[in-house]
Amino acid sequence: MMKQKNAVYQGERVPKRCPVLRWRGVRMTLFFLSILASTGLRAQSTPWRIEAESEATRVVVRNDTLDITSPKGLSLWWNEPLQAPCTITYRACVVMEGGPCDRVSDLNCFWMASEPRSPEPLQASDASAKAAKPSNAGALSPLRGIGRRGGRFVESYRLQCYYMGYGGNYNSTTRFRRYTGDTLAISDASRRPPILVEYTDSAHLLRPNHWYQVRIEMTSDGRTRYFLDDQLLVDYLDPTPLLHGWFAFRTTWSHTRLTGFKVEGIQSVREGLHSLE
Repeated sequence: MMKQKNAVYQGERVPKRCPVLRWRGVRMTLFFLSILASTGLRAQSTPWRIEAESEATRVVVRNDTLDITSPKGLSLWWNEPLQAPCTITYRACVVMEGGPCDRVSDLNCFWMASEPRSPEPLQASDASAKAAKPSNAGALSPLRGIGRRGGRFVESYRLQCYYMGYGGNYNSTTRFRRYTGDTLAISDASRRPPILVEYTDSAHLLRPNHWYQVRIEMTSDGRTRYFLDDQLLVDYLDPTPLLHGWFAFRTTWSHTRLTGFKVEGIQSVREGLHSLE
């Protein structure tokens, strides 16, 4: 069943038993490109940018599929900006094959994501001014903040975006929310964005080794819809819509596979690396 809630999301939880290595100043972008190069592909051929919390993260191209092993937080950013109206589609699977990071949880994503142009956090007195803004026009690319956020989920509160957490919290919740870019929410849980839609029944949680078909629609009047296997889970009309931004596949402590990524708009169709048709 679906619940409409106004609550604080507690964030991603990662147990200590999944092996993790620490960074020593190596850029994740270069690390990802080196993995792609090892598969025989040119680094510049990939439209994806990686933002990972652990150097043990692995993103490998296998035929027409990205095979993703992430001991901790990971945001995999599509390198091209999006503009409403548009439709995003892809197929994704949470893998359970006995690996150390195989866990049924967190098939998540951001869309229409950006960073507010002003670096100052939103203050309570600014609420009326923010409400008057029609969209995130003039905001900055989230790709510029990959190093600062470093894949840590709490740092995602720097973004203004739509966020769907499917099968989060050890596959106990599916939640949709709209982030506002309030950096004070990083340290103050009371300022974190409310949960707008929530599912907790088993029909709306993850199944292992199942290939899900994801479809996200954005209209020019600010309505966003999220479908999973052709079932409508979110239908949200934003009074201050985010009409442009970037997409990221998001997960933590998991082994996932992603294929068939495509963005369709009025004038163009753009496809991800080795799309599956």
